[in-house]
Amino acid sequence: MCGLSGEIRFDGGRPDLAAVERMTDRLAARGPDGRGVWSQGAVALGHRRLKIIDLSECGAQPMADSAGRITGVFNGCVYNYRELREELRGLGHRFFSGSDTEVVLKAYQQWGTDCVDHFYGMFAFVIVDQDTGRVVLGRDRLGIKPLYLARSPGRLRFASSLPALLAGGGVDTSLDPVALHQYMSWHATVAAPRTVLSGVRKLPAATVRIVEPDGRERDIRYWQPSYSRAPEHAALGADDWRDAVLDALRTAVRRRMVADVPVGVLLSGGLDSSLIVALLADEGQTDLSTFSVGFESEGGVDGDEFPYSDLVARRFGTDHHQLMVPSDRVSTALDAAVEAMSEPMISHDVVAFHLLSEQVAKEVKVVQSGQGADEVFAGYHWYPDMAAAPRARAHEAYVETYSDRSHGDLTEIVRPHMMPGHDVSARFVREHMARPGAETALDAALRLDAEVMLVDDPVKRVDNMTMDWGLEARVPFLDHELVELAAQCPPELKLADGGKGVLKAAGRKVLPAEVVDRPKGYFPVPAIMHMTGPVLDRVTEALTAPEATSRGVFEEAYVAKLLSAPDEHRTRRGANALWQVALLEIWLQTHGIS
Repeated sequence: MCGLSGEIRFDGGRPDLAAVERMTDRLAARGPDGRGVWSQGAVALGHRRLKIIDLSECGAQPMADSAGRITGVFNGCVYNYRELREELRGLGHRFFSGSDTEVVLKAYQQWGTDCVDHFYGMFAFVIVDQDTGRVVLGRDRLGIKPLYLARSPGRLRFASSLPALLAGGGVDTSLDPVALHQYMSWHATVAAPRTVLSGVRKLPAATVRIVEPDGRERDIRYWQPSYSRAPEHAALGADDWRDAVLDALRTAVRRRMVADVPVGVLLSGGLDSSLIVALLADEGQTDLSTFSVGFESEGGVDGDEFPYSDLVARRFGTDHHQLMVPSDRVSTALDAAVEAMSEPMISHDVVAFHLLSEQVAKEVKVVQSGQGADEVFAGYHWYPDMAAAPRARAHEAYVETYSDRSHGDLTEIVRPHMMPGHDVSARFVREHMARPGAETALDAALRLDAEVMLVDDPVKRVDNMTMDWGLEARVPFLDHELVELAAQCPPELKLADGGKGVLKAAGRKVLPAEVVDRPKGYFPVPAIMHMTGPVLDRVTEALTAPEATSRGVFEEAYVAKLLSAPDEHRTRRGANALWQVALLEIWLQTHGIS
């Protein structure tokens, strides 16, 4: 719901307030309703506010609590803040606002770093303890809200977006070869704590970081669901799991209606977003605003799914809004979407989300969205292949099934000075999957997706594109209790019915059969899929620009081969290889990285 920034000094100097001001101003789109800067001693904080809870100035940030001698900035929403406020009042705390930010500060006073265990929601926060000089940074369990970091001698800066850190100056913008390897291997995903820039890192999800006045750091990983079957669930049958999932999702959707402003839904017409609408209708929600986007067809590929979203809107009587985007708008919209990206993202629906968010933000400030269901409930087509692998070969099956290309292929694409000496992406997968707590190969794959791929692809995409228009997106499928339940669910129930079987079974209780049994959909953007017209012109311009030549990341012969046949070369997962290469260069040029 906001954007935060700041600087901590470890060398005895004062924070660079001008840099904090620049970072704060770069976050204006994330928080158009208010601005504040605070500084004391070695720490300065900046904040941009999007008013969602407690619309008065009592909720302004940075927020200081004089009784506890702490000051903090907060981004996101704690959905159970009202219940926590009452609990904290019973423990003797007094409140001056109706905001969830103040609840976060009082919870820290009461429980210290364990406060995160009490929060249901999405959040990133920074709290300054004025007595000890200690600074505590925290991020929610599924990494829904971002927190980027740039460390240099004598200081640490942080912000809700990578471009905000760049605005502060003094960032090492050289490319990180390991991150580049991940980008080219995992459909542009780069796992925390890395980003594609050597000088920028991100706080991992489900992590609290304690920073001492002398710069020493200590991380606490406070949440990790088990992907092994619990004995108490042994007697549950398929119907029991269906009902448990539906009840948990109902609770997740209800939680995300907490706001002092109206809440809408991004409705694609697929199972996930349609379930949100159906459950809200079940809860008695009336006058619900829903929103869909579509694109002109290209190359025989349909660009919208309006028949399904219309069906759901009619069934549940929503106030439905359609946005049809002509192909010639895609190329012009692309640059704005890239500017909103904290990191380069190649999924086609990034442009769709950005355009849709622009229109939705004119109607509401908060929406619920269906992202995350496929990674949580095994909805993608590659999961059965992983499930068939022995547990001991889980990492091999994942690399073979999920990766865009092999390490050997990358040696012919990326120039030697940017190539790590071994397959760092495969090693990451191997080490992640070797950890205990995942019973089968599918369990291990779903854990990796939930902790890494989900956080740094679709979740980040939704946050970046919506918040660029001051629109807060809430994702009930990433309610941590629902994720914990899904992690326990037997793999065969998730794989059933072509994927997401247990979720489809839940859907049949509240949705029309046409929605549950339809072919799997997505946000298609044909003009990008087929590298045509103005989009191809933009790609060619970026890859032949002087910046690209001097950067020298990719082999010239490979780039020339892609440009000579723009729609011919595909990754192992079917993505356009030219788009993946070009988007990185477009992102670097857009953000002034030479």
